[in-house]
Amino acid sequence: MDLGLKDKSVLVLASSKGLGKATAAQFAAEGARVYLASRNEEALQQTAEEIKRETDNPHVAFSVCDMTDYNSIKQLVADAARINGGIDVLVNNTGGPPAGLFDDVDDQDWQRAFELNLLSFTRAIREVLPHIRKRGGGHIVNFASSSIKQPIDNLILSNTFRAGITGLSKSLSQELAGDNILINTIGPGRISTDRVQSLDSIKADALDMEVEDLKAANEKEIPIGRYGEPDEFAKLAVFLCSEANTYITGQSLLVDGGMVKAL
Repeated sequence: MDLGLKDKSVLVLASSKGLGKATAAQFAAEGARVYLASRNEEALQQTAEEIKRETDNPHVAFSVCDMTDYNSIKQLVADAARINGGIDVLVNNTGGPPAGLFDDVDDQDWQRAFELNLLSFTRAIREVLPHIRKRGGGHIVNFASSSIKQPIDNLILSNTFRAGITGLSKSLSQELAGDNILINTIGPGRISTDRVQSLDSIKADALDMEVEDLKAANEKEIPIGRYGEPDEFAKLAVFLCSEANTYITGQSLLVDGGMVKAL
């Protein structure tokens, strides 16, 4: 299937590692002009060179961006549009907030999580929309968590703001349909990323058990019987943002190996 992504301009946030990196690599493999962003310039440089080498696509550029700083987001979007001649696709992604129960977090934690995990998405969309509208339409995908369908213990901040992302996406799917802009949300289950490894380590310490034993127990709760790989998640993101998707919008989808039991 031709996804129609060759020479499309794609901005992927939080893309120096993990799900963002895997998604950027998949877009590059389809011939898109990919723009990366994260806070770590050295990691971005390494990721850009790696993606260029592995996909034989020279059109991979990047900028450092602090997703809690609106001016930084504005500059990022302006740079991506200038270098790639516009923007067709936005992939919204950030790192997750700290783990913790309600009694563990204070107002400052709530504010930081709001700015990083929800407000940053709205700001990025606001800045990108004029560019996508100028193209006559395009796609946006928001990365969230499996908690959009089933809350996760000890992740009160993530559970709250990831749910907000689904509300944002659903509302915008109605508002942007007339502009031929499709927007969806994807929630990863247990995908093998640094974030999941960190959460597993925290939980294993709390339960006084080995991380390997915790992972084995988690895998028993996944019908497919293993953690997912970042590229398995990325392939759905790329499809939803491709020319092959002309009718899916406002949806919240999971890539979780069947782990979540919610309908």
